[in-house]
Amino acid sequence: MFKKFEEKDSISSIQQLKSSVQKGIRAKLLEAYPKLETHIDLILPKKDSYRIAKCHDHIELLLNGTGEQVFFRHRDGPWMPTLRLLHKFPYFVTMQQVDKGAIRFVLSGANVMCPGLTSPGACMTTADKGTVVAIMAEGKEHALAIGLLTLSTDDILKVNKGIGIETYHFLNDGLWKSKPVK
Repeated sequence: MFKKFEEKDSISSIQQLKSSVQKGIRAKLLEAYPKLETHIDLILPKKDSYRIAKCHDHIELLLNGTGEQVFFRHRDGPWMPTLRLLHKFPYFVTMQQVDKGAIRFVLSGANVMCPGLTSPGACMTTADKGTVVAIMAEGKEHALAIGLLTLSTDDILKVNKGIGIETYHFLNDGLWKSKPVK
């Protein structure tokens, strides 16, 4: 999704959010990520003014007061954290671990296939279809990518074929390389 993302070319408009919209977004984030409640005031302070950067391909970036990209979403999908945010606060998203053989493919933006989640080096946390997950790697400390489960973890174990996680944002893509938006 962010493979060819460039700040100057991809962002079409930036708009300030009303306080009522900000409250709604905070509520949606806390509903989607209950473990975020202890850190939400550090990430998105109540008195801060948030902005939405509208990008090409129906992507929206949620910017905090300093212009740092903290969450993004595609169309009306779920808000997903950026990897920078996830590296600061790693435990509020469900984690799925891929084996060593899948690392180079995930880092190039490929979707995670079911066999990469069920092999001996991989580890799955129980989750439903459509859950936002952090893609971890065997033997690594930080997340490689953010994605959405296309099948529940039970179905991944049964089927063991096809795409298990659709990758949205990965290390060294355009969003990772972009600087805070002014």
